[in-house]
Amino acid sequence: QVQLAESGGGSVQAGGSLRLSCSASGIIFSENGMGWYRQPPGYERQLVADISSTGDTHYQDFVKGRFTISVDKIANTVYLQMNNLQPEDTADYYCSPCGWPYDLWGQGTQVTVSS
Repeated sequence: QVQLAESGGGSVQAGGSLRLSCSASGIIFSENGMGWYRQPPGYERQLVADISSTGDTHYQDFVKGRFTISVDKIANTVYLQMNNLQPEDTADYYCSPCGWPYDLWGQGTQVTVSS
């Protein structure tokens, strides 16, 4: 059974940092890329960053230079290191495998950034 579990969210002040984790069971990271997404209040879910099965990374412009996506293939966990957080980063954050044949999401983890 494929399952995703995000954690690591919280409340921080602008300029602070958080590290999100996504534990994935039933997904082989050497075969699947993974992505982090976010859904700000009142908006649709959007891609933040993704990492391919070979380690190539891609970032949306609004997080370039501040966020870093990485994977631990042994632990089957994908991370999102978020530095210099800003109020506009406030959102629920989710991970999902790239190109999965159906919608697959965890429960998400909430990030709140105050100014």
